[in-house]
This record gives sequence, C-alpha cells and structure tokens, in this order.
Amino acid sequence: MSSDPWGRVDETGTVYVRTADGEQVVGSWQAGSPEEALAYFERKYEGLVVEIGLLEKRVKTTDLSAKDAMTAIDHLRTQVDEHHVVGDLEALRTRLDKLVATVEARREERKAAKAKQADEARTAKEALVAEAEELAASEQWRSAGERLRALVDTWKGLPRLDRKADDELWHRFSHARSAFSKRRKAHFAALDAQREDARKAKEKLVAEAEALSGSTDWGPTAARYRDLMAEWKAVGRAQRESEDELWGRFRGAQDVFFQARSEVFAERDAEQQVNLTHKEELAAEAEKLLPVTDLKAARAAFRSINERWEAIGHVPRDARPKIEGRMHAVERAIQEAEEAEWRRTNPEARARAAGLTGQLQAAVDKLQEQVDKARAAGNDAKADKLSKELEGRKALLDQALKGLEEFGG
Repeated sequence: MSSDPWGRVDETGTVYVRTADGEQVVGSWQAGSPEEALAYFERKYEGLVVEIGLLEKRVKTTDLSAKDAMTAIDHLRTQVDEHHVVGDLEALRTRLDKLVATVEARREERKAAKAKQADEARTAKEALVAEAEELAASEQWRSAGERLRALVDTWKGLPRLDRKADDELWHRFSHARSAFSKRRKAHFAALDAQREDARKAKEKLVAEAEALSGSTDWGPTAARYRDLMAEWKAVGRAQRESEDELWGRFRGAQDVFFQARSEVFAERDAEQQVNLTHKEELAAEAEKLLPVTDLKAARAAFRSINERWEAIGHVPRDARPKIEGRMHAVERAIQEAEEAEWRRTNPEARARAAGLTGQLQAAVDKLQEQVDKARAAGNDAKADKLSKELEGRKALLDQALKGLEEFGG
C-alpha cells in the first residue's frame, strides 16, 4: 500500500483522497504501481488548480458576465465534489467560494453602474427633450434646425431606458421636432408668397424706371428716382433669380438717365467755371476801390462793376459763397463810407454832438475846481471822492470829442 498527505492506494488498487469528512474513493488503479496511481490523480488535481486560477484571472481582468462565471464555477465545483483527484479539495472549495463572492460583488457593481448609467441617460434625454421643446418655438430657422438635427444624433448615442419611459420621452422629443418643422414650413410658405408680391411690385417699379430713363427734366426726374429707390427698399426682396434680374434692369434704367444728366451737367459746370474766372476778375477790380477816398467815384465804379457781374450768370455752387462774399465786403465798405459822410454833413446831429461835448466840458471844469478847493482845505477824503467822479466825466468827454471829430471838427 502507498500513501501521501492527501491520498493513498490500498492493496486492491483503490485510490482514496483524504477530506474533512473522511476518506473518499477517487477511483481504481490497476495499470501500474501505487506511486504512479497517486501521481496520476495528483496531476488531475493540479489541472483543477490551473483551471480555477484561469477562471479567477478572467473574472478579475475581463468583462466575463456573472452568469457565465457562475456556470464555470459550478462546473469546477462539480469536479471538486466528485473527488476524482488527489489533493487539498477543501482549499479548492475555499477558492471557489471566494470566487463566488467576487462574482456576486462584481454583479452588484455592474448592477449599480447600469442603474447609474440609466439615471444619467434619463437625465440626458430629459435635457434633450427640454431643449427641443424650447427650440420648437424658435424663429432662428437655420441654427435651430441644425441644433435639432444634432440633438437627434446625441439621442441615438444614448442607452435606451425602459420601454415606457423611453417611448414617452421620444414622443415629446419627436413632437417638438414636428412642431418646429411645421412652423418653419409655414414661415417659408408665407415668405414665398411675400416674395412673389415683392416681385410683382418691383416689376411695376422697373417699368416706371425704364420709362423715365429718357427724361431731360433733370430735377423732378432725379427726385422721382430717389422715391423709386425708397419704394424698392420698402417692398422687400423677391426670389433670388427674379431679384437679381429686376435689380439689373432697375439700375440700368437709372444709369441711362444719370449718365445723360452727368454729361449735361459737365457742360454746365465747364461754363460755370468760366463764369467764376470772370467774376474773380471783377471782384479783384472792386477790391481795388478800397479804402474809399472818393465816395462818388467809388460808388459809380462799383455800380459799373456790379452790372457786368449780373450779366455773367451762375458759378459752381461750392464757389458761390466765397466769390459773392468778396463783392459784399466791398459793397458794405462803400455803404459805411456813405453813412459816415451823412453823419459828418448832418447839421442837427453835429449840433447835438457839440452841445453834449460842451455840457461835459463844463461839468469836468466844475469838478476840477471842486477837487482843487477840497485839496486846499485839507479835505483829502472829499477830494478823492470828487476825483473818481471827475475821471468818469473825462471818459465821457473823450468819447463825445471822438464823435464830434466824425463831423469834421
């Protein structure tokens, strides 16, 4: 008979394995020595050890499902319980029990992770639905439409919920998209109608613009073209093809009119430029009359210059203020000379000026006498007060004397 710590072979060739519950028959061995029998069944034990080790590794490092893991564990446990091997069977059972605990823990983790994923998916889909329902009322047709398409792609990438919840959220999501699509179609249908109305209105504007293109009534026609342009802008846009074609005709008609007007105005501007040269020569001739020394001769010369001025005609508008200002300056200077001459030769005005001057001179002389007396009497305070009044009267007297000089004495 042969034995080791975990098994033995009796004299009949029966192989036993030692367990906590006593010896269990492993099998019968008749083909060789007892040692070979034990070695054979020990190798079978090592095979079980290797299989359990591989399963432990798969559970730890792969996404092996709990169901598949438990099937594999049950298969190994059956082999251990059938005790057709020699070795520490209790150690194998202990490892299998630990592996079961590990699989159960992984199952709970995955269940929790799946529940968390479902909650996150629900939250994400509810957010998508809320945004879609908000976009359903938008009038930013292009950006809102693009965003809704992006939301659909996002939805497709999310995990499904339970059927009822998923269907309810999808119904709201789909309804929001449909509502937006319906509003957008209605908007563009109305827009197409507006553009057709715009096309008809612009056809009429183009017809009038083309009818006016040959007009030579420059001012009123140019004003009407401005009105037509304002009406064009107010009408709104037609369809792109019609808009471009109508705008080309509208602008073409205007160009014909304004080109003709520009040619006429160019001729007029050239004529007015010549007029400006002549008026500049007359303005220079008039400026030579200043300062006025002989009023009568200056007045006659200016009258002659002004008659020639009036006969010349228009000058360019932007040059008009400056050239007319030069003539007005000469005219004002002659008028001021006339006014001075009139004042100088007006007897009544001269008499009034002389009388005022006399009165002021008498007042100054009287105040001077009073100042001198106050000084002589030692009353300096009174003298100072009278001196201030004397200064004021002298200032008035100086002004009166200057006025009197204008009358020639």
